[in-house]
Amino acid sequence: MKSSKITQLLQDLKETDEVARQRATSELWQLWFAQKGEMGRELLKRSQFFLEIGNFQKSEEILTETINNYPDFAEAWNRRAVLYFAQEKYEQSKQDCQKVIQLIPYHFGALHGLGLCLLALGDYREAIAAFRQALEIQPHALINQKLILECTALL
Repeated sequence: MKSSKITQLLQDLKETDEVARQRATSELWQLWFAQKGEMGRELLKRSQFFLEIGNFQKSEEILTETINNYPDFAEAWNRRAVLYFAQEKYEQSKQDCQKVIQLIPYHFGALHGLGLCLLALGDYREAIAAFRQALEIQPHALINQKLILECTALL
């Protein structure tokens, strides 16, 4: 999933122009959600619906089935990581974040999520490393800068 368009979007994330950064962020998310076409997007929407109404089991079933059918669909892994994090299943969430990063090394959402999991697990040094990786891709993401400071204070 690397192309000249993605290369340009990743460059735009580093721009001083906030509008350019927001547009690039939004476009990357759209690409990730659209990786498996309309069917993939619909499965993610269905799982999100069940997550939002608190039916974590049904959301997980949809995501796990999607992952089984499309093991290279990074956003399905990422959505399941979000689901696990919401349930405080940090180790499982961490593993899914790592899979996303394996599939799409520049997935700043998964790097941020990995950092959050590591923070929750008390692995502050590794959390800082994950947040720094996310910042390499999205240098203006203040939340990652804040979380690095938080983790540093906890060391």
